[in-house]
Amino acid sequence: MVTEVAAKRFTVEQFQRMADAGVFDEDDRLELLDGEILQMNPVGRRHVASVNRLTRVFARVVGGRALISVQNPLVLGPAAEPQPDLVLLQPRPDDYEGALPGR
Repeated sequence: MVTEVAAKRFTVEQFQRMADAGVFDEDDRLELLDGEILQMNPVGRRHVASVNRLTRVFARVVGGRALISVQNPLVLGPAAEPQPDLVLLQPRPDDYEGALPGR
């Protein structure tokens, strides 16, 4: 007999509450994608160098017209909170302290 087990899907709010409650280790590399909590691979040297190069280029090109957010969470809907390598954000006075980008 085969028993199917349904995967538990989470919302961004549930994911953030779990993080705030200490369910995850501070050093865990986790992202919420389509309601699934995924363990991300460690970042290698080439990846670090590429992100650093892009950050330097964007800083020079966009200056203060955009906020460069590097490997920080971004809310893309009720069940998605990835941490993209680099995102250009609309500047805000609070630098997104009041709410994550995308909200």
